[in-house]
Amino acid sequence: MKVSLRIALALCKRFEGLRLKPYLCPAGVPTIGYGTVWKPDGTKVTMQDPAITEAQAELWLISALSNSCIISAIKSSPALITNEPALGAITDFIYNLGSSRYRSSTLRKRIDEQDWDEARIEIMRWVRGGGKILPGLVKRRIAEAEYLK
Repeated sequence: MKVSLRIALALCKRFEGLRLKPYLCPAGVPTIGYGTVWKPDGTKVTMQDPAITEAQAELWLISALSNSCIISAIKSSPALITNEPALGAITDFIYNLGSSRYRSSTLRKRIDEQDWDEARIEIMRWVRGGGKILPGLVKRRIAEAEYLK
């Protein structure tokens, strides 16, 4: 497994937590496993879905990271392909917040400029949920920022 995928996987597992039954995330979206909203077959998670195993949750996470998030990160910021740690952090960021938010962000601009000091500042702006600063997002952004060098 590539370094970037290992980093993204570790960050996601650490900050998403694991829930084997469907639940509503803080944004009110049906979710399962390690923050999975879309199953590998392309269908959305519903509250009626059966419980999954830990192994299945990990496979679904790896699928999302390697088949969607990491590709999105590279398409948005091609220079990341030569910086595996930063690619891992941005892959986690995209898994958490979505590729459209990353693509339209000043964070992406700083990453593309390889202005790592400013990128670490910018990533810390993404710590709110429902208009409130969420301690879990603060910790996640700090952990991601460690890889932006």
